[in-house]
Amino acid sequence: MIKEYLEVGQIVGTHGVRGEMRVNPWADGPEFMKQFKTLYYDNSGEKSVKVISARPHGNVVILKLEGIETVEAASAMRNRVLFIRRADAKIAKGSYFISELIGCEVFDAQDGSVCYGMLSDVSETGANDVWHITKDGREYLIPAIPDVVISVDVEQNRVEIKPLRGIFDDEN
Repeated sequence: MIKEYLEVGQIVGTHGVRGEMRVNPWADGPEFMKQFKTLYYDNSGEKSVKVISARPHGNVVILKLEGIETVEAASAMRNRVLFIRRADAKIAKGSYFISELIGCEVFDAQDGSVCYGMLSDVSETGANDVWHITKDGREYLIPAIPDVVISVDVEQNRVEIKPLRGIFDDEN
């Protein structure tokens, strides 16, 4: 399902004494967060904050937000989740965010009446993501590779796959 506001990362600590914060990015990497001039403290867009600066620092982002001027103010922000407005994100056409995949129903690409379950989680591995599909209390793992994932339509909350042999065999 397309969401207007998406989680982009979590403040995990301070950096220096002038109110900069270390953010663990929940996106493709630290570079992704550099593109935003406004972030949000909530998933409804009601509490916005201007980004003064954002720069990658290893696997985190050093972030300076308007109104956060001291190490004490930055420390008080620890563990806060930050959000972006999806419309502000520059992503390739046909791309989607993991949080938009969660909850999609997973169907057989060759027989659209066969539902394998709901996409409940995504594990990011080194080689490819692994999608967790749950149905009737069972969990199935599928690799998110082009040979398996045939189509993704987050607007329709639907994914079509061609599962590898053996994954859903106990369903029959």
